Amino acid sequence: MCFNQLAMHKKSEPTIHDIARELKISASTVSRALQNNPRISQKTRDKIRELAETMGYRPNTLASNLRNKKSNTIGIVVPLINRHFFSSVISGVEEVAFKAGYTVVISQSNDLANKEIAIVQSMFANRVDGLIVSIAMQSTTFEHLKIFKKRNIPLVFFDRVVPEIETDKIVVDDYMGGFRVTQHLIDQGYQRIGHMAGPQNLMTYADRKNGYADALKKNGIPYDESLVISSTLISESGVAAVQQMMELPNPPDAIFCGNDTTALSAMIYLRNKGIRIPEDMGIVGFSNEPFSKVVSPSISTIAQPAFLMGQKAAELILHQIAHKGKSYQTVVLPTELIIRESSQRKKITEKLF
Repeated sequence: MCFNQLAMHKKSEPTIHDIARELKISASTVSRALQNNPRISQKTRDKIRELAETMGYRPNTLASNLRNKKSNTIGIVVPLINRHFFSSVISGVEEVAFKAGYTVVISQSNDLANKEIAIVQSMFANRVDGLIVSIAMQSTTFEHLKIFKKRNIPLVFFDRVVPEIETDKIVVDDYMGGFRVTQHLIDQGYQRIGHMAGPQNLMTYADRKNGYADALKKNGIPYDESLVISSTLISESGVAAVQQMMELPNPPDAIFCGNDTTALSAMIYLRNKGIRIPEDMGIVGFSNEPFSKVVSPSISTIAQPAFLMGQKAAELILHQIAHKGKSYQTVVLPTELIIRESSQRKKITEKLF
């Protein structure tokens, strides 16, 4: 039967047996040729590959993975892909993983606990060789992640971590970031400093708040609970938080925002109310999103080494895959305070710390 006749009669995908029948050779020869085995002559390999391409043959990598107990894939779960920080982390992971021969499978939880659970369970079922995760804001239970540890499947957390799960973690110094933002605002002459905090069940945001509180204490400024509002740090919650602060009998004269998104929304709200930035109100964000440099006034913020964080996370997951070790580390990377127009009441020259 010629190939055209074969194509007309077969509805299922072509297999190595179909290629072998067409060329009147053994299926094992076809398999070796498709794996570029030097035991098969180059002429035969070329002939087999040419026919496989013509027939639309696709190797059954799932079956191969099941045999080898290895998928050569690394899963990564982030809260929001459209945030510059998370997309930069993904780029760092992918660069290192690709060079090591791994494919990266990317999913986002949208900060929803149920979606995170479903994604992680799917990656577990599809036998990823390792998982890199930044947990969702809503996540409060972690059995879906603990199963990776129980099955000795490599797991690495970055940015938002789970303290109770012993594994490698990559974080930035959020405490020092919060401290330096607050100290900068005090140095600029602001005395009543509010804080738009993230959910306090996440160490990331708890550490930033603690840094803020300790900087106030160091400078003899009382901590005022009414000036601290926790939220999901989306644009709408930024507007709601600044409204609440401005309705206080003694409103703030500066706000440390938990991210650049809320910093921007607060700044727009205040400007529409006729409040001048930075003259009447200082604003500092966190994460150094690309827009923070180009808006007017430009937004002071904290820069995080996101790409490097992704590279380090990939290196740790690959080390776990190779060694299946029980010794783990927490890598803490430094942050940078970037001073721009939104907090330069004393008009100092923009600089990096």
